[in-house]
Amino acid sequence: MKLKKFSKKPLNIKDRIGAKPIICYPNNNIEDKNLDILHKARKNLIKKRETIIPPRDAKIFEVKIGDFFRIESVEGSQVGDLNLFQRNNLDEKFYSGKTRALYGTHLSVGDKMYSSFPYLRSLATITWDTLDWYDYDEDGASVHDVIGTRCDPYTSRLLSGNDYHYCCHSNLTRALVKEKNLDIKEAEKIVHDVLNVFMCTGFTNDTKQYFMKASPARPGDYLEFFAETDLLGVLSACPGGDCGSGHSSDEAKCYPLKVSTWSVNQKHLKDIKPSIISNYNKKHGID
Repeated sequence: MKLKKFSKKPLNIKDRIGAKPIICYPNNNIEDKNLDILHKARKNLIKKRETIIPPRDAKIFEVKIGDFFRIESVEGSQVGDLNLFQRNNLDEKFYSGKTRALYGTHLSVGDKMYSSFPYLRSLATITWDTLDWYDYDEDGASVHDVIGTRCDPYTSRLLSGNDYHYCCHSNLTRALVKEKNLDIKEAEKIVHDVLNVFMCTGFTNDTKQYFMKASPARPGDYLEFFAETDLLGVLSACPGGDCGSGHSSDEAKCYPLKVSTWSVNQKHLKDIKPSIISNYNKKHGID
């Protein structure tokens, strides 16, 4: 927070400020050519299975390449923290920072969820969003952010002095330990920054701090994805509930979330362009 200035303004200040902004990563050449195909294909979806995520807990789910999956609000307004991995290689995982740099602070239809280096490919594409009407409100807030990293027990301890074991970081770690039989240290290392599904967030105008407000999600709202590789997902139902009052405690009213997976006849996807691992030669200037 830059509340107090310690340095003096330079005499040539007009030469230093006011430059026009440019987009760091213009994404025109990664515009999704598959979206029209996917929108036609999703009219023929067949439900395969569903998983209920209990409040203040997390569960894993798997999605086959070429299938769709939805994260749905079922009983009340509830935020979910999503981790995504390549199912057969947990080293390849969702890279929220690069996804944010490519698309912006909040994701919606047509945006892709890119994986970590050295893979950097799309793990999934968002194909439908029942909250896309929300856009950005008067506070600059929107939904489905890739700003916040996830609530965690370390920051909770730092700020409150208390240990809380049902933050999203802990929930995601616990799910990987229990359902994938990973060692707790191994599991915690691969838990990564999330897509905050249904979470309504932004930055304050004065101090530019990350803020949250009550999610506009209601039962029946969902965010839908198309799997561009075999996926392992882990979803936490945040202890903050709709994140309208707080998080990292048992104070908020929380609800379950539902993950459903859907298949479609592959004839509807025959023209889909596949997601390919980066072909950078990885020499990094070293011969």
